[in-house]
Amino acid sequence: MSKDGEGARVLVVDDEPNITELVSMALRYEGFSVKTAATGRGAVTAVSQFSPALVILDVMLPDIDGLEVLKRLNAAGHKVPIIFLTARDATDDKVHGLTVGGDDYVTKPFSVEELVARVRVVLRRHGGGEAQDGKLTLADLEMDDEGHEVRRSGQVVDLTNTEYRLLRYLLVNSGRVLTRSQILDHVWHYDFGGDASVLETYISYLRRKVDKFEPPLLQTVRGVGYVLRAPRP
Repeated sequence: MSKDGEGARVLVVDDEPNITELVSMALRYEGFSVKTAATGRGAVTAVSQFSPALVILDVMLPDIDGLEVLKRLNAAGHKVPIIFLTARDATDDKVHGLTVGGDDYVTKPFSVEELVARVRVVLRRHGGGEAQDGKLTLADLEMDDEGHEVRRSGQVVDLTNTEYRLLRYLLVNSGRVLTRSQILDHVWHYDFGGDASVLETYISYLRRKVDKFEPPLLQTVRGVGYVLRAPRP
């Protein structure tokens, strides 16, 4: 499997065919292996047969809801990462979904590009992309998720929560150029209508804090976006 998770099996569960078709097409285009299900019980069966690396799971299904699906999967010993997909946008729903074991939560209508980016992040979080101790590293930059701490050249870098989320997204996708819209969707979770000034501001914050050490790791790709990578030798 490549560093971005291409080739991984993803199960898409939704009772709306247009959504499963759209998401499946986007994931297959990015190189993922995809299977779909339209019901909760179908999802439980598909997990047993397909052994996905990740499940995109609609909360509202015609038979049993997504939270019940998750409970049944856990009871059967299937500890598969879950991204909940739902029209609900209430904070308590999000908190409840993540508390019972979901890894992320995307509300409809959603950006397919954002969903694919989140799939990559969750896959890397659950194997292959991160060290077993929960640390992310690039050159002399180290992020410890458990301790919520960032170090560069051995020195602690003090970041706000938003700066931390931004750096983490760049770090789990290190070496991959991320567009401004991808970053805005993932870190801020809503569309700025093309106004990326807030992103430019936070990129400058990160440069002052993280790239005050040599060599600089945060790079601008003109006309595209940003990438976090070690300088080429």
